[in-house]
Amino acid sequence: MTAQYFIDTNVLLYAGSGANEDQAKKAVARQVLAQADIGFSAQVMQEFYYAAVRKERLKITHDEAVLILEALNPFPVLPVSRELVLEAVELTVRYKVSYWDAAIIAAARRLGCDVLYSEDLSHGQDYDGVKVVNPFLAVASA
Repeated sequence: MTAQYFIDTNVLLYAGSGANEDQAKKAVARQVLAQADIGFSAQVMQEFYYAAVRKERLKITHDEAVLILEALNPFPVLPVSRELVLEAVELTVRYKVSYWDAAIIAAARRLGCDVLYSEDLSHGQDYDGVKVVNPFLAVASA
């Protein structure tokens, strides 16, 4: 189970957002998700569902969130494991990032991803061969 591009939670949230102010980011997120060689983690799926149905401004219903999650079926999804948790704990110390961000980085590494698409981590930062790319930079500066 491998992928070239790892997708963070915020990309999924923008892809499904019904908020008017998110439409430019929604278009970018959907372009990112159209790539064939993408992967996710169970953590990303969990975070997506939790945020999607709790944040009213996103206008994502339970049914829409489930459809988005089901659309991930063809792609590799890394489960949470003891090894992943321990690697994430080590990465929190090494890179001074939150545990949750470290778990995303660890999952991307375990899937063999070269690129981690995320709005939350530092654009251009390399974490042992996983480079963070913020796909929304052009939208944010427009």
